[in-house]
Amino acid sequence: MIGGGQLARMTSAAAVALGIEFRVLAASPDESAAQVCAHTVLGDYHDAASVLSFARGCDVVTFDHEHVPADLIAAMEQAGIVVRPGGQALRFAQDKLAMRERVSALGIACPRYAPVTDLAAVEAFAAGSGWPVVLKAISGGYDGKGVWVCRTPAQAREVLDHGIGLIAEEFVAFERELAILVARSASGQGAAYPVVETVQRDGICREVIAPAPGLSSGTAVQAQWLGLRLAAELDVTGLLAVELFETSAGLLVNEVAMRPHNSGHWTMDGSVTSQFEQHLRAVLNLPLGATAPVAPVVVMENILGGTEPDLREGLVHVMALDPGVKVHYYGKAVRPGRKVGHVNVAGGDPAEVTARARRAASYLANCVEDEMLPGGASPDSADPAPAVAQEGA
Repeated sequence: MIGGGQLARMTSAAAVALGIEFRVLAASPDESAAQVCAHTVLGDYHDAASVLSFARGCDVVTFDHEHVPADLIAAMEQAGIVVRPGGQALRFAQDKLAMRERVSALGIACPRYAPVTDLAAVEAFAAGSGWPVVLKAISGGYDGKGVWVCRTPAQAREVLDHGIGLIAEEFVAFERELAILVARSASGQGAAYPVVETVQRDGICREVIAPAPGLSSGTAVQAQWLGLRLAAELDVTGLLAVELFETSAGLLVNEVAMRPHNSGHWTMDGSVTSQFEQHLRAVLNLPLGATAPVAPVVVMENILGGTEPDLREGLVHVMALDPGVKVHYYGKAVRPGRKVGHVNVAGGDPAEVTARARRAASYLANCVEDEMLPGGASPDSADPAPAVAQEGA
């Protein structure tokens, strides 16, 4: 796996049970995966020599992020290295304009969009969709970075001054955000997880509820079918996460990611097969695992860096208070707002399980029990219609 972040760290744990020799290309020994993976190689994923040297020692190469340059992915494939997902598929995770064009060509609904290079183009777009306008970097965005909600032409001009490739999108007044996670193996076998509801603030995923509360069976099946269709049409091998807007008119595709994803962290403790094991099964062309949840409701709450610099301080309290809480730390230095871990809680009552997860995450981050959303916002005060969803969570 190229990339040494928390996704690689958690994938390495899944590899142990399957007896897979799991190697990681990490930038430094301090990265999340490098701390726990015995087969860590230090190198720069921007550097052709480092990437090719690493890849030649692997049966299959996969990724924990979308930022490996396309020319290096092509170089690996030209050298006969098995890369999953391949460069043609990854293009749609790396290039938002290409993704929008492909999804639209398939007849799948997404927000109205257009490439823009100057203020006149943004204003022309706004004339048809109104303000605010969402500007997105065509490449390189993640966790809300590279996304700007512009309410005035002056704000749009500031973004344009960055000199990067941009698309404009309509501001979608959605009812809530959903996500569907599917897997597709090299032989074409597919599997879909239950549709989940995701809660974002400031462009960062804070909470995932599985399955999405109150979702009709028809909409759930539609979302699963959409995910499996996209995986096949884009020729994805591995996991595909599709972030969706639920609107009064139906579902809209917001973003895609071709790797383990924040919206699937609940599967570590809440599904028969975790997303990390499933990704390994898919890229190694092993039969895919069952995706059924192990409880009526599972809630994942991200732990964001807060006032407590030592994350160990809250463990005893949380474990003693609620032995059912499962804590996952990423080995990262604490910084305000940084994803440093998550908790999973399973149970029968959605309100109770959600409250337990929020309380645990709050105490681990700040040593204060709080059932409100992390960051101090209660569920009722959270922005009901933000334009920015998680970017490569």
